[in-house]
Amino acid sequence: MVSDQLLFVLKIALLVLLYLFFFRVVRAVWAELRPAGHRAQPAAPLPAHLASRRPRRDQPKVVKPQLVVLEPVELFGSVFQLETEASIGRAAGCQITLDDTYASQIHARLFARDSTWQVEDLGSTNGTWLNRQKVSGPMVISPGDRLQIGNTILEMQ
Repeated sequence: MVSDQLLFVLKIALLVLLYLFFFRVVRAVWAELRPAGHRAQPAAPLPAHLASRRPRRDQPKVVKPQLVVLEPVELFGSVFQLETEASIGRAAGCQITLDDTYASQIHARLFARDSTWQVEDLGSTNGTWLNRQKVSGPMVISPGDRLQIGNTILEMQ
């Protein structure tokens, strides 16, 4: 038969595993409930093709607008260059394709108008958020603004 000491050790091991499981569940729930602005943001390293490039002094530096992914962490630092207009969503035909179950197929669009960039929700189910304000019509988006589509947070630069 099994000794009392072995049963005691197995009980303790089971309790430790149970507490570890509950700790992981509480930690996951806590991470989802925290506001997006309070999450730790790791620093993004420069891509290799930009790190070695030096700007030429005789030409003015022209910066094209871009969207940089802040969340989810797996896509942190991904860059989407903007030309004149871009659709955002899960559909393969979108210029900015997101792998996010909370994003609609064609969720929103960004477009240049009167030397400013604007964002517009295209009737998505979960809405589009600009700096934590729901986008109800075309809204101006500027460098530093944060755009949330589903669980994806992008920053205009």
